[in-house]
Amino acid sequence: MTAVPHRRTRNYRILRLFFGLVLSFTLQYLRARLSGRSYDFFADSSRNRRRAIKIRTTALDMGGVLIKVGQFLSSRVDLLPTEYIEELALLQDEVPAVPFERIRAKVEHDLQAPLASLFTTFDPTPVAAASLGQVHRATLPTGETVAVKVQRPNIGSVVEADLDALRYIVGWLNRHTPLPRKADLPLILREFEDTLRLELNYHREGHHAERLSVAFKDDPRLVVPRVYWSHSGGDVLTLQFMAGTKITDLAGLERQGISRSLVAETLMRAYLKQVLVDGFFHADP
Repeated sequence: MTAVPHRRTRNYRILRLFFGLVLSFTLQYLRARLSGRSYDFFADSSRNRRRAIKIRTTALDMGGVLIKVGQFLSSRVDLLPTEYIEELALLQDEVPAVPFERIRAKVEHDLQAPLASLFTTFDPTPVAAASLGQVHRATLPTGETVAVKVQRPNIGSVVEADLDALRYIVGWLNRHTPLPRKADLPLILREFEDTLRLELNYHREGHHAERLSVAFKDDPRLVVPRVYWSHSGGDVLTLQFMAGTKITDLAGLERQGISRSLVAETLMRAYLKQVLVDGFFHADP
């Protein structure tokens, strides 16, 4: 991912991508109509693949909100052809990492101390990299292994710049397409904006983790990672490191002899308890 460009440059690239897609769809629609055919968006496999690859590669290059949008769209099998789902699903695990020196500077600035005095070890290679931040494995001076979640540099300004472009796109779609008859696009965008800003609030995320831990303190099947506030700040959240297997890694679960039905039952009970008993549902931020 490249360095953060000027706000107008980001807006221009997002809008160029969007209107390039609009032009592509419009041309194919007009060609089909002029030849007496109807245009089947779902059947246009080769063009859909090229468009989806363009969205994915642009999102990976720019980072920020585009990756979040792509991840969201990758789950909408009800709206998009298979080619989009397959290509955009790669954004779940393909996000490039921020160079370690920038992460070091971010941690030291946020926690106001040299990295070597904060952690005995700090793996420069992230365990995971996402659109808004990345996670590094480290060891505290007291010996505990921790997961250090660090926000990407300048991500707050990147998010606000990208949201400017999305507001313009939603306004255009509201005026020029039939989509408003199917969905309240401004409302969806406002919800998306609110969720993004909450995801950037690591203090809130840490306190919510502690609240969830209290709610399940008597359930031996569920463990919530401990928050280390002494090593956390506005842009850094340090949690107890817990190894595990992704719930979507069915083969991995089977190799470990973990019952998929037991996992499903445990999750469902946890969700229902949060919603119906506690009145507090943890959804990350």
